[in-house]
Amino acid sequence: MQSAQAAMARGRGARPRGKGGLRRAISFLGRHRRSTMMAYGALVIATLAQLAVPQLVQRMIETITKGFTANTILKLPPLAQPLAAAGSGTTVEQLRLDQSGAESALVIAALVIVAFAVMRGLFSFVQSYMAEKTSQGIAFDFRNDIFSKIQRLSFSYYDRNQTGQLMIRATDDVEKVRLFIAQGLVLAAQAFLLLGVTLLILLFTNWRLTLAIIWILPVAFVLFAIFGALSTPLFIQVQMRLSKLNTVLQENLAGIKVVKAFAREKYEQKRFDEAVDSLFHQQVKVSRTFAFLFPLVFLIAQIGQGVILYFGGRQIMDGSLTLGSYQSFSLYLIYVFVPVGQLGFIISLMAQASASADRIFEILDAKSEVTDKPNAPSLPPIQGTVEFREVSFRYFGSSDPVLNHVSFTAEPGQTIALLGATGSGKTTIINLIPRFYDVSEGQVLIDGKAVPDVTLQSLREQIGIVLQETTLFSGTIRDNIAFGRPNASMEEVIDAAKAAAAHDFIMSFPEGYNTPVGERGTTLSGGQKQRIILARALAIEPTILLLDDFTARVDARTEQSILAKLK
Repeated sequence: MQSAQAAMARGRGARPRGKGGLRRAISFLGRHRRSTMMAYGALVIATLAQLAVPQLVQRMIETITKGFTANTILKLPPLAQPLAAAGSGTTVEQLRLDQSGAESALVIAALVIVAFAVMRGLFSFVQSYMAEKTSQGIAFDFRNDIFSKIQRLSFSYYDRNQTGQLMIRATDDVEKVRLFIAQGLVLAAQAFLLLGVTLLILLFTNWRLTLAIIWILPVAFVLFAIFGALSTPLFIQVQMRLSKLNTVLQENLAGIKVVKAFAREKYEQKRFDEAVDSLFHQQVKVSRTFAFLFPLVFLIAQIGQGVILYFGGRQIMDGSLTLGSYQSFSLYLIYVFVPVGQLGFIISLMAQASASADRIFEILDAKSEVTDKPNAPSLPPIQGTVEFREVSFRYFGSSDPVLNHVSFTAEPGQTIALLGATGSGKTTIINLIPRFYDVSEGQVLIDGKAVPDVTLQSLREQIGIVLQETTLFSGTIRDNIAFGRPNASMEEVIDAAKAAAAHDFIMSFPEGYNTPVGERGTTLSGGQKQRIILARALAIEPTILLLDDFTARVDARTEQSILAKLK
């Protein structure tokens, strides 16, 4: 009893929050080390190739300048050439060398620039492909982990979470994280590598000019940090409202017959419009925030460019900076401002991914309230005695008990009927036997063994259950009957169908047991679905058979036939 109470107490705790979700999502890169290393290795090579271009451009400009100077001076009268050469800080012999080698040096420099551009393009392709492959692998891992986790969570988790919300986390939230890993994380790595190496080059090239613009970086980083902190909660709201929209849509499609039967199309349209409108306004709020950020980024970049034009121009005028060096510095300066501009886009992706990753890890961190005890033994083949001892139970979030000190015993071979008003706890009793929930107080025993003391699989594989919900899966009628026992022979499937009074109507279909079952069994009538569900329970040859109002959709004659066969 104490263990059951402890389980219930854990269940009533706060929902787990997947804080630090983005950091944990990035750690999934460890599952794809090879492709990750190839992506970031190619990124480094492509970035270094990009960084070499300004140096090559500088040499090209200086070669052109020297060739132009040589041509101009060597066109002067021979007696004036030495004096003009000395005024330019060179000699006539050097000018002749500059003139003769200018064209070949220009061709070589151009070819080297093209070669570096091709190399950068090739490695950028490798980086992009491997980053995309890695991100798709991580999305695959996330979706599998989420689905696997959903299979293991207890019934109470689904009582508290809507289907639409769970679906959006396995689809849209995963895609947001994948997009950040494929683009945002790569751009961030490239931005910081490009920024760091470029600043070192600029400091060694012209430290005075570098100091004139370096103050811009901390200002930009502070602004990005502020926008990141402001935007993450906004994106969390976007995902929550998207989940709400998805829930409304999912509920409408699942219950479209009820909507039409009660002529509630206008009401449903209003619900959907409200959900869409709520999502729209939240997305506009996010867009407004980033509409302010990006112009601010470009303003900062333009201020930096203006500072360089002023101080660089002064250095050219006083002769401490050549035109080629200035052009090289200007190109490197682009490699400073481009990453700064990219950070705005990165912050947007990161904020979305952070909100989505937290929501994903809320599922992955969720604790099932119904689990096997450590080293719990399997339940041996049972005789079928079911005993309730002073069982009390209340659902999550409810202060009123559904069951209050209920005691009874069902012996093997007995048929026990539970009668009572709606909400009196009949379905709850059925749900406690296969341990879909743990009791609040008391014990449920099978053959004298408390159900929490044995493994769930060994317990449930000996119990057949027909719930009120007529849930069928896409596939054939045979697939649905053999759902709990996939290796059942065709003869065993037919025997189960006959016991459920389903064989005759199944054989009336042209394809018999291979007849496809539409989504949610829409190709079958309510009574036909009910009998296939009963056949599914009988196919596992259960020792205990639990029927929750299973005859509600069949006529009295069929009901009597089924009950007679079950006896």
